[in-house]
Amino acid sequence: MGVLSAGLFWERRDVPGCEHVRLDAQNGLYARGTVLAAEPVEFACHYEIQTDPSWATVRLDVRSEGAGWARGVRLELAAGRWRVTTSEQGDLDAALVNAGHARAGLPGIEDPDLLYGVFDVDLSGSPLTNTLPIRRRALLTGEVGVSHRVSVAWVLVPSLEVVQADQIYTPLGENRVRFASETFAADLTVDDDGFVTDYPGLARMITLGRGSS
Repeated sequence: MGVLSAGLFWERRDVPGCEHVRLDAQNGLYARGTVLAAEPVEFACHYEIQTDPSWATVRLDVRSEGAGWARGVRLELAAGRWRVTTSEQGDLDAALVNAGHARAGLPGIEDPDLLYGVFDVDLSGSPLTNTLPIRRRALLTGEVGVSHRVSVAWVLVPSLEVVQADQIYTPLGENRVRFASETFAADLTVDDDGFVTDYPGLARMITLGRGSS
């Protein structure tokens, strides 16, 4: 895909960092973005997401890299099953241990069949990926207070370990959606297109450069 027509930028609130993405949302979503963060170690995470017209994810490519290490993971949906491929260079574990953190899990997932029935991906630390179930389930026009359980491929950053996770999205009205997992909940504020403008404790959109979507 050539030049993308829209751009979004978020400032992180939990750690020093930001996210920038260029996208096209005319017929589903195609997006290329970068997440920068200083914790748990300094890293850059570059991603590419593609959905079908219903906003169900069909492909996610992610590469994270820092001093002395790099990892990659690709998730592709074909015939209802996910294919997961990974790459790894250097030693992320050494960087984490030197920074006083625990070792990371391996990139990818040992059994991709655990992702059967998943239609959304969730890249940790990225408010963009919260938009995927919001648009796919049409939550901004859904009944207020009715919860929707979704199964996601949760991609942990910077390790790129992939975990199946259940999440709950509940439309609250007035461009607000409650996001909840087993141990966490936050009331997200979104714009009229379902893109997160405020994610309490995580990120805040600080520029609005998107064209029509």
